[in-house]
Amino acid sequence: MNRLLVRCVLCPHMCRVNRNNGQSGFCRAGSAAVVSSVMAHHGEEPPISGTRGSGTIFFSHCNMKCVYCQNYQISQEHSGKAFSASQLAGEMLSLQHKGCHNINLVSPTIWIPQIIEAFSIAKKSGLKIPIVYNTGGYERKQAIKLLEGIVDIYMPDIRYSSNSMAERYSGVKNYVKNNRKSIIEMYRQVGGLVLDNNGIAKKGLLIRLLVLPGNIGGVKETLDFIKNELSQDVYLSIMAQYHPEYMACDYPELSSSILYSEYYEVVEHAEKLGLVNGWTQDYTPPEKDFFRPDFNRKKVFKYYEEN
Repeated sequence: MNRLLVRCVLCPHMCRVNRNNGQSGFCRAGSAAVVSSVMAHHGEEPPISGTRGSGTIFFSHCNMKCVYCQNYQISQEHSGKAFSASQLAGEMLSLQHKGCHNINLVSPTIWIPQIIEAFSIAKKSGLKIPIVYNTGGYERKQAIKLLEGIVDIYMPDIRYSSNSMAERYSGVKNYVKNNRKSIIEMYRQVGGLVLDNNGIAKKGLLIRLLVLPGNIGGVKETLDFIKNELSQDVYLSIMAQYHPEYMACDYPELSSSILYSEYYEVVEHAEKLGLVNGWTQDYTPPEKDFFRPDFNRKKVFKYYEEN
């Protein structure tokens, strides 16, 4: 699969650089997958984390440059270590051995070839638990097609319903078209979310919607798209967890947490459209949010200190 890196067009940036020869494009990624952290993560949605945790692999680098990114230490500052395909496969098998419900690939878009190679190795060695593709949503439909039969659960963000907002706050062009086309492809591959008798996700699509201050992401318009182009039955995670991170304070409109009224307005619109499957969040002050990451710490999340 390394041939895909010779003229990289894995994401809509279409940089066409030869990552095998040390060239780098928008994401600054090379030929070897870079991983920051591997853990049993208990901070995802209930059917993903379950009771034993989600086997989460946090990749470094990203094809978006969100000015409010809470994972900026790895997405923009690129901390992490290079992993071979066999090492990555070994981590997947180790997470399965620990009892994790799934393998949760965070920011995987630019590492699709490496993931496919690692999955093939791990599968031959007994990997059986579901693969979760956890993405910011700036995808190419053609790249998502490469993952058919590999990914069991797609968990994309829909950050914006406006291309101008996506370019201003995340540095990406034509986000809406590419995001929606890829999500329609994800839904074609895996359908709606399927839970087992214990409420653990086995297959399907779960869409994340982060409410930004002033609803500048246009979540209500996104909800209209989900109802009209996908299904009323799609599972949603409507998130209230926004806090100003990274460079957000340089943008006055992003420099504060969201208001309860802004969040409730989105939830109310979802209910009005009949989009009732999924999860909402209670607002948590930043100092009490145990799920805010610090990738410079060995224990990335504060909740590990509470258990």
